[in-house]
Amino acid sequence: MSIKLRPLVASMMSSGLMLGAPLAAAAPCSPCTARSKSRVQLAQNPCAAKKNPCAAKNPCAAKSPCGAAAVSTKLVIRPKGTKPYAAASRAVLVKDGERLWSDKSLSTNGMACASCHQGNAAFNDTFRKPYPHFVAMPQAQSGLKQVTMEQMVQFCMIVPMAAKPLPWASKELAALTAYTGEVQKSFMKTAAKSPCAAKNPCAAKNPCASKNPCAAKKK
Repeated sequence: MSIKLRPLVASMMSSGLMLGAPLAAAAPCSPCTARSKSRVQLAQNPCAAKKNPCAAKNPCAAKSPCGAAAVSTKLVIRPKGTKPYAAASRAVLVKDGERLWSDKSLSTNGMACASCHQGNAAFNDTFRKPYPHFVAMPQAQSGLKQVTMEQMVQFCMIVPMAAKPLPWASKELAALTAYTGEVQKSFMKTAAKSPCAAKNPCAAKNPCASKNPCAAKKK
């Protein structure tokens, strides 16, 4: 009798009528799987048909306003035909520049050059390079690939200090530019003395990386 029941049992199991048998016709519990009578409709995911709102252009991926050309290059590049102040010696300009370095009245927000750079602080390593050279802030704000020392002074007047650029023929601009040169010299000396600024001895050629004598061709 058991032999005769086998085909019937197999039929009932395949149709999912026996307890514990897998319901082959039932789909996983997914909100994205629509109830359908045909296999073609079952295969098609209704959620895939709807346009994913998250796939739209991300508004946050737009160009950052901080990276936009927020400062016109006309404000920081010396106009043609103008000349820097030259009615005082460099020594006098450096002395005046040292005073102006800490003069908060030059700004509109209570800042001075020394607010950021007291004791050679907050300079990038590129400050050691001769001007003109690349500086991240002018590049991000104005698209300038490199700046002169004078242009950097003007840029700092406009951006961190929120003021107007200094008159191109002014003693103040010449003085701050001259003193910035002295600050750069001091920064270079400090960086040279720092062991962290020295060439990394670990970057030297590894003697163990030389040709392995054991790998030499046998005679």
